[in-house]
Amino acid sequence: MPLQEALFFASSGNTLAIIVNYFLGYLLYEKTKTKLLSSKVGALSYTYGHRYGYLALLLSPLPLIGDPLTLVAGVVRLRFVWFVLIAGTLRVARYYALALVV
Repeated sequence: MPLQEALFFASSGNTLAIIVNYFLGYLLYEKTKTKLLSSKVGALSYTYGHRYGYLALLLSPLPLIGDPLTLVAGVVRLRFVWFVLIAGTLRVARYYALALVV
C-alpha cells in the first residue's frame, strides 16, 4: 500500500474515533463523567480538560491519556469545530511523523 494511502486511512479512522469519543462524552454526560472519575487516568484527563480546555488537547496524541482527553472534551462541552481542528490535526501529524520514521 502506498504511504499516502496508508496515511489517509489511518488518519481518517483515528479522526472518526475521536469524534465518536467526543459525542459519547457530550451525549452521555453523567455516565461518562462517573466512569472517567473512577479511574486514575480518567480523573487526570478530566482535571486537565476542565482546567485547561483547548490547551489540554495538545496532549491528545499521547497513547494513554489521549483517548480519555477526547472524551473529556465532550463532557466539558468544548466547541466541536475547534476540537476537530486541534485534535484531528495532531492525530494526522502523529501518523505523518511515524511515516517519516518508518
